[in-house]
Amino acid sequence: MAMTIKTSPELWGEDARIFMEEAERNSMLPTPKLNAIQRKTLSTMLESAKNIMFPPVTH
Repeated sequence: MAMTIKTSPELWGEDARIFMEEAERNSMLPTPKLNAIQRKTLSTMLESAKNIMFPPVTH
């Protein structure tokens, strides 16, 4: 469940204000887009991650 920054116990006062101002500025920036090569690279990485075999956990 997402928690709003105003209810987060970690950010108060000046830190919370700075965080919120920076988040507002960042929200106005254009969303970066992946080019075809980046999409292919990401797709390859995601597919290979599906095949990772982790050793069984023994207790």
